[in-house]
Amino acid sequence: MKLEADHLSSWQKRFERAKSSYDKELIRMDWREQLYNGTHEIKPAKNRKKAKDAAHVRNIVAELIESQVSSTIPLPKVTAVRERDEHLAKKIENWLRNEINRLPFEELNDQDERTTYIQGGDHFFVEWDTTERTHTSEGAVEVNLQHPKTVIPQAGVLTGIEDMDYCFVLAARTKKWIRDTYGKDVENAREADTGIRSVGGAEEAEENEELLTQVYAYWRNRAGGIGLFSWVNGTDIVLEDTEDYQARRKLVCKKCGEYGDGHRCRSCGSTSFQEQGGEPDGHTLAEDIQKSDGSIIPAWTYPQYGGAGDTAAAEGADGYAGAEGGIVQTVLPYYKPNVYPIVLRKNVSQFGRYLGGSDVDKIEDQQESIKKLSTKALEKVLKGGSLVALPAGLRIKSTDEEVKRVDIRNPADLQKIGVFNMEVDNGADLNMAALFYEEGRSTLGITDSFQGKRDTTATSGTAKQFAAQQSAGRLESKRVMKDAAYQRLFEIMFKFALAYMDEPRDIVYTDGHGGKVHDVFNPYDFLEQDAAGEWYWNDQFLFSVDSSASLVQNREALWQETRMNYQQGCYGPVGEAEGLYVFWRNMARHHYPGAEDMEQLFREKMEQQTEQMQEQAASAAGGIPGSAEMEAIGDQAAAAIAEGDQAMLRQQMFVNGGGRNDLP
Repeated sequence: MKLEADHLSSWQKRFERAKSSYDKELIRMDWREQLYNGTHEIKPAKNRKKAKDAAHVRNIVAELIESQVSSTIPLPKVTAVRERDEHLAKKIENWLRNEINRLPFEELNDQDERTTYIQGGDHFFVEWDTTERTHTSEGAVEVNLQHPKTVIPQAGVLTGIEDMDYCFVLAARTKKWIRDTYGKDVENAREADTGIRSVGGAEEAEENEELLTQVYAYWRNRAGGIGLFSWVNGTDIVLEDTEDYQARRKLVCKKCGEYGDGHRCRSCGSTSFQEQGGEPDGHTLAEDIQKSDGSIIPAWTYPQYGGAGDTAAAEGADGYAGAEGGIVQTVLPYYKPNVYPIVLRKNVSQFGRYLGGSDVDKIEDQQESIKKLSTKALEKVLKGGSLVALPAGLRIKSTDEEVKRVDIRNPADLQKIGVFNMEVDNGADLNMAALFYEEGRSTLGITDSFQGKRDTTATSGTAKQFAAQQSAGRLESKRVMKDAAYQRLFEIMFKFALAYMDEPRDIVYTDGHGGKVHDVFNPYDFLEQDAAGEWYWNDQFLFSVDSSASLVQNREALWQETRMNYQQGCYGPVGEAEGLYVFWRNMARHHYPGAEDMEQLFREKMEQQTEQMQEQAASAAGGIPGSAEMEAIGDQAAAAIAEGDQAMLRQQMFVNGGGRNDLP
């Protein structure tokens, strides 16, 4: 217990030091979120009292950030370092695309886009969820978002997470969740940091008696692995202390023998666990494992006889001494990712900052000025109006009635009643507000064309498209940083699969002909044996982002591109069956409604034309259907149909027809 208390005290000091160093950034985060939400508060000048709140807000922060939000999710591209591993790279790529479809990446991307532009950065958090189980699989990769307020970097280390000795992650947990997961009594504990679940700061988030703040400390151990220490913030309750938490361990409950996570048994509720037998760094095989290429990872080897998993061969060798004479059971090493499970996505890189540059920071002055000018203009309009001059003693009732009664004694008093309009001149205020709005747009590189507004400077559709492309070019750095984050995310997801996936997983993808192909992602395909007979994991793959992903996900753009290619004759003669067949086949690949029916229709037409060509060719050559010559012609015709190439078919009919050029 003393050692645990020492560890807790040491980590609490590191946490307070890191949080104190990061406090200014945390305060800025709350203010950025308020500006995005259209706060009416006007920030006072230095050494002055708080200014009066704005009466009207034109929220240019939200407008300009929303203009940049993209729904495009980068797709993975995997390249093998070794040529013989190209088929494995393709499998990784297809598995990652399946995971993108399985996980709620649409929601994650939508939130991540806004947070990144507002705060200058955001975090993906990767973990292996052991509770995700099916009848044939156990565990799955999970990806979540961690707001920048919940990730506290090591004090003074601003170059990146991988350069840190440690970092902290905060999470709001229910008392029940902590009790069920770790078996700890936290009933009397209180929530220590309410600000992590609010965009307005701690003052806007009331303390919830059912919630607690859990602190995760991830740190790099001496062997290069990742350790984990966790506790309930504001208390001395330690939840986890693991020196190498990414190492693979088989933990069983001492009470009932069920597998568990080492915290609390889900079957009997016990908190006492022990490691299952076997080597801590490897898994002893009980039976052979077959890889996707048909090769076998043997459970038993016979080194002195040159045999691997073949008892009969070993028995036939001279000097065989049976199982006690040298049989070796195979031990496969466990793979360890040895990476922080946190991926930082920056908005744009900025020296001396852990997060990137925030768009809100860049246009904060313009937003504050617009709030002041809009409020001033509104007050002028509201205070303006009409003045009525009346003779002394004459009164008009202030009512909403359309016809008002005025009692006069002398008709001359009518000449003394006058109305004076107080004209308000707020043109200068509105012009300045418009100027500041244009300043904000120019600062972020956003144009009317990029926002889809009417652009009087673009005199043609091409000019408007060019203007939008120029604006997108200025924002290209943000897209590059997004791709870099996803590139790192895909690599970590793959490493977690190698580390914790025990069985093959079914995957589906679309081949080059538009058809669905069902395949298997088998983690054991990445196990190899070196010259010394040692097994090792092959993770020599380069991860990047498919540059064509934006076009692939934009179906309308693909439909338009396909139509243009057809009209230009890229698929064959326009109006003929072969060109129309290829056209509708491509449209079906891009999920155009009704394209599959049209593809089938023109395929049947092509087959009918082929049959007519065969009959005409047989008649011209004097052949009899069913002869060897006709069978050869039929095979070649079938191949031509499969490729969608009628030109090849016509050429073959010309040759077999004795060189006649009157064949269709």
